[in-house]
Amino acid sequence: GSAPGLEARPSGPASSLCPGPHFLLPDTNLLLHQIDILEDPVIKNVIVLQTVLQEVRNRSAPVYKRIRDVIQNPEKHFYSFTNEHHRETYIEQKRGETSNDRNDRAIRVAVKWYSEHLRKIEDEEKIQVIFLTNDRTNKEKALEEGITAYTCEEYIKSLTANPELVDRLACVSDEGKEIEGGKIIFPEHIPLSKLQQGIKSGIYLQGTYRANRENYLEATVWVHGDAEENKEVIVQGLKHLNRAIHEDIVAVELLAKDEWVAPSSVVLQDDGQNEEDIENEEEKENILKTSVNKDMLRPTGRVVGIIKRNWRPYCGMLSKSQIKEARRHLFTPADRRIPRIRIETRQADTLEGQRIIVAIDGWPRNSRYPNGHFVKNLGSAGDKETETEVLLLEHDVPHQAFSQAVLSFLPKMPWSITEEDMKHREDLRHLIVCSVDPPGCTDIDDALHCREIGNGNLEVGVHIADVSHFIRPGNALDEESVKRGTTVYLCEKRIDMVPELLSSNLCSLRSNVDRLAFSCIWEMNHKAEILKTRFTKSIINSKASLTYAEAQMRIDSAAMNDDITISLRGLNKLAKILKKKRIDNGALTLASPEVRFHMDSETHDPIDLQTKELKETNSMVEEFMLLANISVAQKIYDEFPEFALLRKHPAPPPSNYDILVKAAKSKAKIKTDSAKALAESLDKAESPTFPYLNTLLRILTTRCMMQAVYFCSGMDNDFHHYGLASPIYTHFTSPIRRYADIIVHRLLAVAIGADRTYPELTDKHKLAEMCKNLNYRHKMAQYAQRASVAFHTQASSSELFFKTKGVVNEDAYILFVRKNAIVVLIPKYGLEGTVFFEEKDKPTPKLEYNSEVPSLTVEDTTLHVFDKVKVNVMLDDSNIQHQKMRMVLIEPKILGNDMPANLSAEASS
Repeated sequence: GSAPGLEARPSGPASSLCPGPHFLLPDTNLLLHQIDILEDPVIKNVIVLQTVLQEVRNRSAPVYKRIRDVIQNPEKHFYSFTNEHHRETYIEQKRGETSNDRNDRAIRVAVKWYSEHLRKIEDEEKIQVIFLTNDRTNKEKALEEGITAYTCEEYIKSLTANPELVDRLACVSDEGKEIEGGKIIFPEHIPLSKLQQGIKSGIYLQGTYRANRENYLEATVWVHGDAEENKEVIVQGLKHLNRAIHEDIVAVELLAKDEWVAPSSVVLQDDGQNEEDIENEEEKENILKTSVNKDMLRPTGRVVGIIKRNWRPYCGMLSKSQIKEARRHLFTPADRRIPRIRIETRQADTLEGQRIIVAIDGWPRNSRYPNGHFVKNLGSAGDKETETEVLLLEHDVPHQAFSQAVLSFLPKMPWSITEEDMKHREDLRHLIVCSVDPPGCTDIDDALHCREIGNGNLEVGVHIADVSHFIRPGNALDEESVKRGTTVYLCEKRIDMVPELLSSNLCSLRSNVDRLAFSCIWEMNHKAEILKTRFTKSIINSKASLTYAEAQMRIDSAAMNDDITISLRGLNKLAKILKKKRIDNGALTLASPEVRFHMDSETHDPIDLQTKELKETNSMVEEFMLLANISVAQKIYDEFPEFALLRKHPAPPPSNYDILVKAAKSKAKIKTDSAKALAESLDKAESPTFPYLNTLLRILTTRCMMQAVYFCSGMDNDFHHYGLASPIYTHFTSPIRRYADIIVHRLLAVAIGADRTYPELTDKHKLAEMCKNLNYRHKMAQYAQRASVAFHTQASSSELFFKTKGVVNEDAYILFVRKNAIVVLIPKYGLEGTVFFEEKDKPTPKLEYNSEVPSLTVEDTTLHVFDKVKVNVMLDDSNIQHQKMRMVLIEPKILGNDMPANLSAEASS
């Protein structure tokens, strides 16, 4: 806006360099690197130039968003000044001047103009403008031109009342200058312009870098583009990984074929505390190089440069340096795929045992780890609130309270249905509708009814909350919902996608209140064959909200013959027929109570560990939800073949099943040529002597599956849903907790003439982008849910352990074998963990790994997948970061086996 003048007398923290009132004016790099400082409540009265904002916008979307938020916060007194459109501060680029130099000059011109502008209007005390830059040349030029200029560090250190700010300084060395001393470890990164030429000419491949959770010396690069070959490139060894970090976009160069490697099955965790310990790394890299048969070799490459860094703030813990009075410490991120980060802090003593957030600043060639800075302390490790916060941050789950802007679009209370609402709506309040949900459910998306009609057929209706009536396209409420994408259910907390007024009240189909719904109504015969389908917006009044158990009790009780119960019995009868048809068709049913723990099926309620047994009524609701989703999918696709939002579940590539087939071969014949063959062979795989086998096979099968994803029908030609054996599918039945369903409701409403369309709804590129975000949010929600279950199981089993003096022996089953470890599942706790057979400072037993069987021979004992073993689980306080349990194999006995091994809780997420 306009230049802040008289109305804004700056009063900020006292600086020993500039005691009087002053404005700060940062340059682009300072804003990009030191945003954590600028966001701090202490820093006020900052002028952000348009030149700076534009450059930031081009270089980092996340920082741009953060600075925009700060400018909008009235308490911060941040002003943006459109210097590029201001006659006295606009400048032309000179001949031979780079655009970078031109922008630096534009910034200095604006600073100078600003100082004079303020001098004109102030007669009493002079207000200064301080130019903040970390660029040496820019600072020198500014001082020559008579501008007051400091580096960020000089200014922050002058705020003597706020010493804590110094920790938040990003440590940015000028590019090219390395940290003092230390020998060069990594090859240089090739500059971006050269990388882009190399990618064009095919010398390099561009892709996303995915670090390996189990082995820190290995990563995979997923190559972008349509090339079928070399889709994945393996990268092994510190120098080849060359300072890339999980999710970065990198350029790789393929190695000569004789240098290709196989994916290693070794479990390696980076436990080096010592910076100089590079020899140790080289020794570890030799473990990777074992002889493998030729078919196992994969395209292998090395990272030659970074195209785009995808860093975020990381949660984790400080590993305090052993050196007394040290200021440099290593930070260990909670996410195993992220390397340790070196930070400087004076508060190491207070931060020990706390979960903290750290940001990465850079990674010089002669440093074993990247450099970063402390951002924020979240609280004590192990504390439930803190751990939940870590979990949400680490899975990038938006969880701030809804803003005023969002809440302003909610209906005003008291709310009632108006004449206007009744247009385009059928009044179905006379129908005997009821809902069936888990106990304590407040966000009731769906309700059902079933009744006989005159011609002897049945009318069945699925009624879904009409959320799209309340959330209108493009407003702040809509934007926030699409950003969240889904409600996230943790063990003791629900992070809503839409505000509570909608999720638990106006859109929740509670009993005995009028509610707006979107109804899908079929006429069926008694063989559950659909004769007619229609869709309508409606108004319903549910007669009962039941739990699964209550509904089951009604169905089974001979004494009950009221309308609700009769409706439920009709639904239940039809559901059984529908389910049988579906299974005959080849649908996979992998759900058993233990397996529910490992997967979230398409329709099941979010993780609910209380209801262990699955009642018929769970399945009854599920069948009608599936049917409604399929009917709606067909309708919106017929109407809008180019931009229907659908959901597909790709069939896994045959190689995915290798592990399952190999593991099962001695115990059961598993066929994987079709979903139907797989389902049938799983049903047959029963062993009277080994009742748990079937559950293990199903758990392993879920591991072979692909993710189900949303997609736009005009951008894809494979619609099939493998798990449900349906040629077409979408999500319609949970609009309170999934954004995809809201889009599907909007499409369906346009299709039946109940609502109007809008441009984004019919833009297939926009829809495809949205699907990408929704798929990401769903995946993260799933991981967050699993991590929450793992943490709570752990917390409750830890309490158990304390009672037993911290040691307990449990039955476990081997799920996977690795070269130097086994992964086991303890059914009793639903916990999974890794038992290592190699440990620092302990003699390593003789290990023989056979990937064909698969088996691992330790000394003279051979361990196979699915073997039942006994492990000793104990609490371990030495590793603060990944929850505190260690596991040792006690049966079968292994010679000289007194080696403790660690169970990481992380394995179970």
